[in-house]
Amino acid sequence: MPSFDVVSEANTVEVKNAVDQANKEITNRFDFKGSDARVEQKENELTAYADSEFQLSQVRDVLTAKMVKRNVDVRFLDIGKVEKIGGDKVKQIIKIRNGIESDDAKKIVRVIKDSKMKVQASIQGDAVRITGAKRDDLQSAMALLRKEVSELPLEFNNFRD
Repeated sequence: MPSFDVVSEANTVEVKNAVDQANKEITNRFDFKGSDARVEQKENELTAYADSEFQLSQVRDVLTAKMVKRNVDVRFLDIGKVEKIGGDKVKQIIKIRNGIESDDAKKIVRVIKDSKMKVQASIQGDAVRITGAKRDDLQSAMALLRKEVSELPLEFNNFRD
């Protein structure tokens, strides 16, 4: 029975490259001279540091621009609150989403069921598996999900025929 998985995973290598490029640009920019502006990465979490909230927004802009250049969807970024640290310095934690949360998975399953297509959707951990009798039905399900679920960066992999 043909099937495929709907997943939402950021390419971690490209994220790391984007962070490295952003840090390189920040150290070379004139408006950041003498400041402590930088971006650090730990697993699926980025931390942006700066001297003021304005500089922090500039750091975020540089980071998102580098991610767009490296073809990393910025919808993966979950930007947290600005926190004050020692003196007038600020930091912000940016989480990188990996996997589909249960509410979003339920929404994907509901979209598939409401479409009355001849495919079945089931939640498999942090992915959703779509199965159907025909390859054409699966491809139309992919097109439907691309159109209906625009707030999530979805990828389709593990296509079995």
